[in-house]
Amino acid sequence: QVDARITSLEAEGALLTGKDNKKMRAAKGKEVAELKAEQRYVDACKIVKGLEPKFNNFVLKAAVVPTDATSAKAAEPEADPVKKVKEKKEAKKQESAGLSPAETKELEDLKQKIIERKGLLKEQGMSGGQQNKDAEVVAMVNRMNELKEKQDPGSTKKEKDAKKDAKKKTPLSQDEQKEYAKLKDEYEIYKAKCRTEFGYTNKDLKVDPDIQEMEEKLSAFEKRS
Repeated sequence: QVDARITSLEAEGALLTGKDNKKMRAAKGKEVAELKAEQRYVDACKIVKGLEPKFNNFVLKAAVVPTDATSAKAAEPEADPVKKVKEKKEAKKQESAGLSPAETKELEDLKQKIIERKGLLKEQGMSGGQQNKDAEVVAMVNRMNELKEKQDPGSTKKEKDAKKDAKKKTPLSQDEQKEYAKLKDEYEIYKAKCRTEFGYTNKDLKVDPDIQEMEEKLSAFEKRS
């Protein structure tokens, strides 16, 4: 639960860019630091790493020798705190696999916000390269990539995988053919939207990171088709 809170605060802080958000960003960082310094959290992290707890949390108590009055009762084994922490970590890991409905919505919203932000910067006379360096765009793209990686682990390294697949010259499977056709449609729709709604020129389209990513995937498919 603490790890989830820390991750959430760090993600929120990453979106608070610029001088105007300096105080809020610092407040998020302070809260993260306080959570990480909490004694039970520190001891739990040390136990997971196989180290002795610094503040003596989760230390097993000495077994009580049963008296005649209690010898007939079966002693219940005390739960292993290390095992409990590991189980919580594993449960958290499984829970984080894939995107939650809220994160899926956030991902779609980010894609739209990036397009809208670039359109606004375009109206202000900024080139495609300058738009990609805009602090707000960079923060949104970084968060979008985090969500993409969580949704599909390894997706941010698809370029290398695509090159390896191209070298193998293996034919496209039926699923890959469907994905190829879908990607071509998305590619044309996205380009048209950038031109009509945001006034992108051919030069702007060439430096747009989303278009570059789609073109790389399409190129890899075309080499194997």
